[in-house]
Amino acid sequence: MKLIAFGASLAIIFLISCSSAAKSNQQTDQQQTVSVPQFNADSAYLYVKTQVDFGPRVPNTKAHDKCAVYLVKQMERFGAKVIQQKADLKMFDGTILHSDNIIASFNPAAKTRILLCAHWDSRPFCDHDSNPANYHKPVLGANDGASGVGVLMEVARQLGKQLPSVGVDIIFLDSEDVGTPEFDKGPEDDNSWCLGTQYWAKHLIPSNYHAKFGILLDMVGAPNAKFYKEQVSMDHAPDIVEKVWDQAKEYGFSGYFVDQMGGAITDDHLFINQLTGIPCIDIIQEDMNSSTGFAPYWHTTHDTMDNIDRTTLLAVGETLLGVVYNERP
Repeated sequence: MKLIAFGASLAIIFLISCSSAAKSNQQTDQQQTVSVPQFNADSAYLYVKTQVDFGPRVPNTKAHDKCAVYLVKQMERFGAKVIQQKADLKMFDGTILHSDNIIASFNPAAKTRILLCAHWDSRPFCDHDSNPANYHKPVLGANDGASGVGVLMEVARQLGKQLPSVGVDIIFLDSEDVGTPEFDKGPEDDNSWCLGTQYWAKHLIPSNYHAKFGILLDMVGAPNAKFYKEQVSMDHAPDIVEKVWDQAKEYGFSGYFVDQMGGAITDDHLFINQLTGIPCIDIIQEDMNSSTGFAPYWHTTHDTMDNIDRTTLLAVGETLLGVVYNERP
């Protein structure tokens, strides 16, 4: 992931590569009450920790292989129809990555579908570490990778217990965080990121797959995280951004889902929008006071479980469940 600053009116927008009881909401336009299941933050935290305990989930490693088995088994246990989309993808330096997109579908017969996704791989480089000796060490990826997957796993557990009226496809995207590192002297290339997503978008399963909208989670577990209205999301799917932020506000999570514009981020959702036409937004933590635009431990050896907070997981997960269960065919 890299940062490019450019002017936009009075702001600088960054281009960066990279509870409670179940709630009931009155749908006045359809005159019906929707029961939204309870999101369990303790379960989500455990799912994050289990991934981290495998070690960095870098493609072509044993930790990556073991985590894939875990994710598939868990999603099947939750009742999903699971497909593994495996592909050999070329990294910026020519390395072939044995990549594995994990697609878990709930209510597969439903024609109206929602896409929820997060990347599950770990970055091979700590290229923003304060110690150059760590540049070639992999990132553990507790927040950057495991947090989004952990939230979606708990969402999946609830989907398996109570199906919504729409279909839901959860995709754990691989080989997202393998882009050109800061220390590389070669040409910059945005397409070196999000390789699994680019492959999936060009080889949809089924080939005519389409979702009403998509929501990407990336770095959604840190204490007191701030999720701004990301620029690419607003460009491609402003109504979905407002839908999600309104749901968060209704549930009392406006302290996390901030009603302010954020940067433009080159993340999986960018390629989903560009290559599939599915309007997709990104819920991602940004730090406007950081030189990178992200938390200080981003792409360093310090992205550990110390950065994971149950309350933040709850805010994101409960908001997602509210959006999903209030959506009508």
